[in-house]
Amino acid sequence: MKKTGLTAALAAALCIAGCAVSRPTPGAGQVPPPQWYATLPHNGALADLRLWWQQLNDPLLVELIEAAQAASPTVASARSRIEQARATRVAAGAALLPALDGQVSAQRSNSQPPTPLATVLQAGLQTSWEIDLFGGNRAAADAAQARLAGAQALWHDARVSVAAETANAYLDLRSCERQLAVARNDAKSRAETARLADLSAQAGFLAPANAALARASAAEGSARATQQLALCDIHVKTLVALSAVAEPALRAKLAAPWVDATQSTTFTVASVPAQVLSQRPDVYQAELEVAAASAEVGAARAQQYPRLSLSGSIAVGRVRTGGVNATLDTWSIGPVALTLPIFDGGRRAADADAALARYEEASALYAARVRQAVREVEEALVNLESTRLRSEDARVAAEGYRASFVATEARYRSGLANLVELEDARRTQLAAETALVSLQRERAAAWVALYRAMGGGWARPAAAQP
Repeated sequence: MKKTGLTAALAAALCIAGCAVSRPTPGAGQVPPPQWYATLPHNGALADLRLWWQQLNDPLLVELIEAAQAASPTVASARSRIEQARATRVAAGAALLPALDGQVSAQRSNSQPPTPLATVLQAGLQTSWEIDLFGGNRAAADAAQARLAGAQALWHDARVSVAAETANAYLDLRSCERQLAVARNDAKSRAETARLADLSAQAGFLAPANAALARASAAEGSARATQQLALCDIHVKTLVALSAVAEPALRAKLAAPWVDATQSTTFTVASVPAQVLSQRPDVYQAELEVAAASAEVGAARAQQYPRLSLSGSIAVGRVRTGGVNATLDTWSIGPVALTLPIFDGGRRAADADAALARYEEASALYAARVRQAVREVEEALVNLESTRLRSEDARVAAEGYRASFVATEARYRSGLANLVELEDARRTQLAAETALVSLQRERAAAWVALYRAMGGGWARPAAAQP
């Protein structure tokens, strides 16, 4: 009769366990715009962004990105958070299962005579299980699983961020080297003009004031070249810090000729923003945080309801007293304990309210993350289109001002132009060539920003596809 009652109680408990408390809907979020309002890149042929660095045909850039990802403390921290989240998931999942402990004991005792000495040896197993009546433990396990997936997504996001940062540092250095070449050519030209002006002044064909102007111009050009060299050295040291590559080895590799392929390589951008945003690991992590917060609301609400636990044990023992051995085997099922929350000063209700507030915060942050992601893609597209439209004009301007300077220099040497005209033409040419190099760097930065804004080739897990 007792066994029948116990069985009936367990069956009733398992039936109640299907009545989980409600959670907020985790799927409600920010709806992205139906289309991009900036111009998409033309003739994009590369669909897999993970291959973009190889498409640039620069082995050193790929090597530096891989080295930076391996050395980055940000990536290491993200990897550590994955391990922490995995451990939390295991602990949360364990709450759904029975716990089993083993126990071994030995005792030797002496009572008042004439009772002889007694030796008791015992080994046994004890088990306990909290039946998840209202889904609180299941909700906690779901939250831990969502946070594990979010930590894995953030690890990918960290790698993409490091890749973009390293690429920008590398391209800054290459652009600086181009600016240095422009500055050195300008300084060389100014020095030659100053030398000729000094010879003319000594021969009495040029006023001393004009010779002084030429020397000042040469000094200005030399100072600009020296300053540009220092900037390039700073960029090298930035790359050393990012990649953990020794500076002498890095400088040896940087000495190889470099061809800028960022001006001609493109990749495909999906015309529907939702497709792009679904491939951003940070957006996915924010979405998972909403799901985890929703599950935690369910876990907190479940604490306001009764809790049912079951325990049991089995043991084998041996008693020796007065030269006589006896066995002492025991087993038990129970007690089946039902805990009813009666009064806690509002603690459980406050915990549920706090969990709901965290869910609302996570939802707001997710919506903000979606808007920020849209903004980053749109800004990168605008910058790309702007640099594309300005590229031809900047090239024509640089070529025209260069031709004008060459003609003015020829006239100056023939005595048909004065030094002021020559310096005017020189400054205009220098500004145009500097602007062209800066524009090329700006376009490369826009491509890197678009790579970063599109998630860097990360793919959402198949089971989580919307």
